This record gives sequence, structure tokens and C-alpha cells, in this order.
Amino acid sequence: MKMKRTIKISGLMALIAFFTISLTAQTRNDVIKAYNEGAKAAQTDVLAAIAAFENVITISGQVGETADDLKQKATQILPGLYVKAASAAITEKKSAPEVIKAAKTAAAAAEKYGSSTSKENSGRLLVQGYYMMGIDYFNSKDYENSLKAFDSLLVINPDYSAAIYNKALIYRSQDNAEAFEAAIDSFLGKLDPAKEADKAAQASSTAIEYFRAAGSQANQANNLDEALALLDKAAKYGDDKDLFYYYADVYNKQKNYDKGIEAARKGLDLETGDAEAKAKFYFQLGLAQAGKGQTSEACASFKNSLYGPFAEPSKAQRTNLKCQ
Repeated sequence: MKMKRTIKISGLMALIAFFTISLTAQTRNDVIKAYNEGAKAAQTDVLAAIAAFENVITISGQVGETADDLKQKATQILPGLYVKAASAAITEKKSAPEVIKAAKTAAAAAEKYGSSTSKENSGRLLVQGYYMMGIDYFNSKDYENSLKAFDSLLVINPDYSAAIYNKALIYRSQDNAEAFEAAIDSFLGKLDPAKEADKAAQASSTAIEYFRAAGSQANQANNLDEALALLDKAAKYGDDKDLFYYYADVYNKQKNYDKGIEAARKGLDLETGDAEAKAKFYFQLGLAQAGKGQTSEACASFKNSLYGPFAEPSKAQRTNLKCQ
């Protein structure tokens, strides 16, 4: 039994010795062979090329100074290959987690081998990966994870305006008015007005629609001060004809008829449609004028609002005012 154990130990030692000899027997020719394999694979198989050049570094470390030149070349080539592999993950339409993993691997290689260019490029790819992830989660209505992905992106690139705008859309879906406003303002602040006017207009329109709708809801609930505050938020993003209809309605309910008249007239100035499109503004104008005791002016306004859904209410007002 003791003899068998001695034989086994001797065999293991011999195996270790064999590999030790194999490792120490590596020569510059072995490094050259691995280098050439990497150079050939780089044209068709990036991952194989990465493995070959990593092998160049490993073997050259065993060979010593005679292979330092090849080791140096491999360390210069590898960061770019890792970036190429991460870029391929995007072009091959791999999943966002796969893209992020590849980009992080490329970033680590850039750091390890001291390549500032590859570090920058891997950062851009990582941003794309997080953007993909954010959009994927957004489309599946997983808003919390979508926000986390966009936030991870913005840590890398705080000026990535598309991520900021998508965060605004998430906050809109969550009806988080304060966060929505902050995100929209941040997005608009990142834009170049001369070059990105269309994006600014779209974002402003989104904000107007959101706060106008919120103001209308508050108005319907008879929370008039809240309604005005929300309408004011909408107004800071630009003029909107429908916004002035709601302003006029709120002011008239508050019996602030001068403001009601002013808002209704602004709405009329912005409305370029036909008589029916202008009816709602004339109706609010008539209410304000009637409230001020301007009967003849109110009768004229209610005559102009005898269209569409305002026809019957306008008739009723004209009857009450005994209009001719």
C-alpha cells in the first residue's frame, strides 16, 4: 500500500515536472507563433484574436526580455480588439446586458493596458448599452429599472440628452409632476437652440400638454388656485391657444373678469381656425363681459359662440341676457 502511494506521488511529481519544463521551455518562436495567430484571427474572429494576443502576453512573460517587443505590441493591439468585440455585440443586435458586459470588459482592458482612446470608445459603447436597456425596460413599462439604466448612463455621460428626455417621459407616465418638470428643464438646458430647435419644440409641446391637462383636471375638481399654478407651469414652455381657454374658464369662475377677458382674447388671437374653432373663446369672453355688466358686448360674443358644443349654452346665455 505504501509502495502504491509512493508510485502515485512520484507520478504526480513527474507530471508537474513535465509541465514546468514545458512552461520554461517556451521560446520567442512560441511567442511569434501566438502573435501570428492573433494577427490572422483579427481579420475574421475577434474573440480568437483576443485569446491569441492574451496568450502572447502570458508566454512572453515566461520567455523574458527577448519577447518584450511582441508583448508591447500585443498590449497596444488588445484594447482595440476588446472595443471591436463590444461594438460587434451592438451590430449583431445582442441583448442590452450582453452589450453592457462586453463594453465593461473593453473598459477594463483599456484600463489594464493603458489605452485612453479605447477607454473613451468603450465608454461610448457602455452608454449605448445602458440606453438600450433603458428603452427595453421602458417599452415593457418597467419604469423603475428603466430609470436605473438611464441613471447609470448619465453617470458616464451627464450630457446625453435623449436619456434625460426619456426620464421625463417616465415621470409623465408616473404622474410625477415635479420630477417631470425638472427632467424637461434639464433636457431643454442641454440643447443647442440653433441646431436642435425641433427637439426643443417637441419637449416644450410635451410639457405644455402635460401641465395643461393637469390644470384642466384641477379646474374640473374646482381646485382653482391649483389649476392656475399648473397652467402657469404650462405657459412657461410657450404660447398655446387651448391654454388660454382654460385660463379664461378659471378666471371667470374666480370672478376675475378682467383676466378672463384678457385670456379669451389671447386665445382668439392665436386661433386661426373657423368660426366653430373660435366659439369656445367667444363663449368665455361673453361670460366675462356679462360678469362685468357689459351686456351688449356679451350678447355679441355669445352670438359668435353659437357653434358646435357651445351652441346651446350660448343660446341660454343670450336668453338670460335678453339679447336681441
